[in-house]
Amino acid sequence: MSDLDFVSGGKPIGLERGEGTSLYTADGTEYIDAGASFACTPLGHSHPAVVEAVQEQVGDLTFVDSSYPVQSREDAYAALVAATPDGLDSAWFCNSGTEANEAALKFARSATGNSKIVAATRSFHGRTMGALAATWKDKYKKPFEPLAGDVEFVPYGDSEELAAAVDDETAAVILEPIQGEGGINVPPAGYLETARDCTEDAGAALVLDEVQTGMGRTGEMWACQKAGVTPDVLTTAKGLGNGLPVGAVAVQDWVAEGAASHNATFSGGPVVAAAVNATVSTLVEEEWPAHAAEMGEYLTAELEAALGDEIREVRGEGLLVGIELKRGANRVARDLAMNHQILALPAGRTVLRLLPPLVIDEAVADELVEALTATVAPEAQSDA
Repeated sequence: MSDLDFVSGGKPIGLERGEGTSLYTADGTEYIDAGASFACTPLGHSHPAVVEAVQEQVGDLTFVDSSYPVQSREDAYAALVAATPDGLDSAWFCNSGTEANEAALKFARSATGNSKIVAATRSFHGRTMGALAATWKDKYKKPFEPLAGDVEFVPYGDSEELAAAVDDETAAVILEPIQGEGGINVPPAGYLETARDCTEDAGAALVLDEVQTGMGRTGEMWACQKAGVTPDVLTTAKGLGNGLPVGAVAVQDWVAEGAASHNATFSGGPVVAAAVNATVSTLVEEEWPAHAAEMGEYLTAELEAALGDEIREVRGEGLLVGIELKRGANRVARDLAMNHQILALPAGRTVLRLLPPLVIDEAVADELVEALTATVAPEAQSDA
């Protein structure tokens, strides 16, 4: 068994380069990247602004630890904090979304002096021991139990159950504004507002995991902005460095002031910081979140019209799109890759997940719809 097989199961498509919304094999075969490797390249592959920033920085200074002031790190912090909701005035860089969520839970516990964590069914927050304890699915957790304790799960989207679970022993409520791995689950109106109200009343921290929903994916820079909710702690990663490994935690002052010591050797390394600054600045200045909102509406409408009764539902926000199928999502994803050169992702057993780069245009969206129609509803395509 190779390392790749052990880590991921492997995929029989060897990729050599990428540009925009496309990936290419050694023989030049083009694949449309409709998954962006779990939303990791919001600006598309090899975006010139990110490439230039990384090349310049790696030629000047590859790495020093965060105890030394480095301009690229300061620029990245400034860009990130400026792009977060008002009130999140401090940030800390790490290496992944899992690590960001791990830090968020530590910060909440140390700042509040409490230990109880309230999480949601169907959640996914990472695979390290603390983040894993707040993740719902048993297949991720069972082999590693016992995990960190004092985590209570409540049904995602149920405001009454959530409010009842939050008490004066609660350190944090951790939620995804829209669940990704759990099936692209959009909560009902008022749910995040309830989470905000009950945590404030209890003196607990509201932690919103925007690892997958952030960086413009849902049509706003952050999904929580659609609900008008500012958390005490916001975590992000995946698209933060447009493909480079980096995560971040942004916090309100009361959390920053009450949090105990935490650090990591590679926190805010100069090269990844340069990528963060270029990514965040480009997303904001070129208004890619607004483009994602427009393209998400177009793609969703076209999918609904083309697939009709052959599927159960199309749901999501912006370019975070879930298609509830009437058959296995893994099989459909495999058929799309092998027969139509479309790379998509499952989100659970029956949900196909589309997370294309935000730079997608209508022509590429039409290719996705055509391929999905041929795969899921071939009779509808032949009738057309």
